[in-house]
This record gives sequence, C-alpha cells and structure tokens, in this order.
Amino acid sequence: MRKIVATISLTLDGVMQAPGRPDEDRRGGFEYGGWAGPYKDSVMMEAMGKGMAQGSDLLFGRRTYEDFFAVWPGRKDNPFTAVLDHSQKYVASRTLREPLPWQNSALLSGDAAETVARLKGQPGKDLTVLGSGDLLQTLARHGLVDAYVLLIHPLLLGRGRRLFGEDAPHAALRLVESVTTTTGVVIATYQPEHN
Repeated sequence: MRKIVATISLTLDGVMQAPGRPDEDRRGGFEYGGWAGPYKDSVMMEAMGKGMAQGSDLLFGRRTYEDFFAVWPGRKDNPFTAVLDHSQKYVASRTLREPLPWQNSALLSGDAAETVARLKGQPGKDLTVLGSGDLLQTLARHGLVDAYVLLIHPLLLGRGRRLFGEDAPHAALRLVESVTTTTGVVIATYQPEHN
C-alpha cells in the first residue's frame, strides 16, 4: 500500500496560504504572499532535494495543480523543474476534465477521499502532497495521511488559510525526524500514532 506524505510550508501560527509568491493566493484579501522566500537556505534545499530524490508520485488538489502548472514548467533555473515535469501527478478535482495540460498528469474525479483511498490501495510509489490545503484537510479527516513534513517558519501572520482549521480531526502525532535550518525554519516530520 502506498503512503501519503504531506510536505507543507507553514508559519508558526499554522498559516499555509501563499508561501511562494505575492500573487499565489489572494483569497480572503490575503496580502502576505511570498512569506517563505526569505527563509530559504542550503539546509532547506538539501532536505527538499532529499525528499524529491525518493521519487514519489505527486498528489494535488485542483487549485495547487493549476498554480504549479502555471509556474514550474517554464522555470529552468533550478533542479526541481525536471523532477516535477517527469513525476506522475494525480489531481483530485470535481471540475477539471481530461486531458490535463501538464505531462504525466491523471485526473482523480469524484469524491476526493474515495478516489485517493483507492489510489493509495494500489501498488505504486508513495504519494507526496504539496500545498493543496483543502485536499489535505479532507484526507486528514479520513485518516489517509501517513506523514506530515512541516516546514515551520519562525513567523506569525495572524491571518490566512491554516493547515489545521477549526474542524481538524483529533490526532496524536509522533515526531520522527527534525532539522533546523540556518534561518530558523524547523523541518519536522510527524506520523500519526496509528501508523
């Protein structure tokens, strides 16, 4: 059975909205986009490269898939573009239709929890969720997430979409690995106690 690993950048107060760019996600009038940029360093790049080198498939919600497709295929100045282009990408969506525009992409239509649970039960590589907050919250409510790799930035925003909202399920997590970057980001890997 495949494992689902969520790799998420978030602030100390749990905000995950728009870490990459100022225009990434302005829902709710969010004005702090691009907050993660100043915290990148070689320790973080090494940790992310290590994760990508494991060769998992990618699992996205519609919004994050469309955002990644708009940005990543055109970037040629980093080592992650080729990995993203060549990785198998699964997209949980009720509104998208095939064919999907990014190479190696497959649509998981219908109920996200059901379609992802079926995919998880099939033989294949583990699945990495990048961003995709709404999808991730659905998967967490159904007990489908096997690990969280949280890049916890030493920053408080006070507002924005959070990884764990008011309706997050009760879950005990076990810290299995951690590293601190030179900029104070804690990269913490947690597994639910039931795993």
